[in-house]
Amino acid sequence: MGSSLILGSLPFAIGIVMLGLGLSLTLDDFRRLGRYPKAALVALLCQLVLLPGICFGLVLAFRLPPEPAVGMLLVAASPGGPTANLFSHLFGGNVALNVTLTATNSVLAVLTLPIVVNLSAGYFLPGGAALGLQFDKMVQVFTMVVVPVAIGMLVRAWSPEVARRLNLPVRALSVVVLAGAIFAVLYAERNNLVGYFVSVGLAVLAFNVVSLLIGYGVPRLAGVDHRAAVAAGFEIGIHNTGLAITVALSPALLNSAQMAVPGAVYGIVMFFTAAGFGYLITRRVRSDLPR
Repeated sequence: MGSSLILGSLPFAIGIVMLGLGLSLTLDDFRRLGRYPKAALVALLCQLVLLPGICFGLVLAFRLPPEPAVGMLLVAASPGGPTANLFSHLFGGNVALNVTLTATNSVLAVLTLPIVVNLSAGYFLPGGAALGLQFDKMVQVFTMVVVPVAIGMLVRAWSPEVARRLNLPVRALSVVVLAGAIFAVLYAERNNLVGYFVSVGLAVLAFNVVSLLIGYGVPRLAGVDHRAAVAAGFEIGIHNTGLAITVALSPALLNSAQMAVPGAVYGIVMFFTAAGFGYLITRRVRSDLPR
């Protein structure tokens, strides 16, 4: 696998990403769940229940090897990331709902991510190591996810101007961190890349497209308005792959480069599919407008 320096810096790197998220949040973002109860509930059910089930079915359909199969479920269990907010803004989604869903899912991930990964590892890797629900590992996930978000929120509450100045540099660093994490995985597995892309690429693409469609389509069927459905589509279709890669690679957690490969591939694919999805739904809305 990669060098000990890369592995040792991964939790710190994802902490930077989550700190950037915290700098953009206030308590009102959590209270906003009450303003969009239907949209938030439908989106959370899709994210936490429907998506892992769909991913499990796709993993079986594509007959993925055990480690990449667990890696796919790890991606499915990871919350949306700040990138979802950006795409939602670009294509007319309800960004306030995005921020609320990202914040809520990031907190819930401390519980839901270990559950999904533990169940999938138990199914695909009988007798193998899993993330589990051990207290020490829960603390590590909590430290990587919730603590930096809380620090960012405290900084914003203490000094909005400092948070505003830090926001852009931290976001830029977050992009660099994500790119670095993806590069680290691909480099560590460079001798097996062709085989991985053949075995995992189509499954990742299918899961990404289905996630975007489910994220938009289910809320619309439930009567959620277009802008909120766009927000849900991007929130559910764009995952925090940096978190998935970090959990997969961290020696104290899963310690598997093979489990990190789906996250790395997803982190590349999602930018192109999200852009195409945004273009299509924007074009459809424009075509429905009266002339």
